[in-house]
This record gives sequence, structure tokens and C-alpha cells, in this order.
Amino acid sequence: MGVAYEVARPADHKAAAWARRASYLINPDGLIAKSYDFRDSPDLSEHAQDALNDISNLS
Repeated sequence: MGVAYEVARPADHKAAAWARRASYLINPDGLIAKSYDFRDSPDLSEHAQDALNDISNLS
């Protein structure tokens, strides 16, 4: 599943058994409208505001 969502870690990574943290904004058609990789923005409060802004822009 991690490979399908592009969150798999390299096999030699110390946490290879766990996927990287990411979230996805799904549009009304069921397609991924935006992906959020927490390597870029690990601040969850910032992520929440970014996601709400993106949802507003999709409406």
C-alpha cells in the first residue's frame, strides 16, 4: 500500500516497516486533489490550515 500512495520508505531505512506520514485531499469525484507530505511541513496546525484553505479553493 505504501508504494501505491508513494509513502514507502527505502528497504534499508531504520523505519522501513512504516510508511512516511502523508495525507490526501480527495475531491468530490474521488480523485486525489492534493497530497501533503509531512517532510515538507511537519507542523500539524499549519497542515490543518493548509488543508482547510485547499478545501475552500476546491469549492
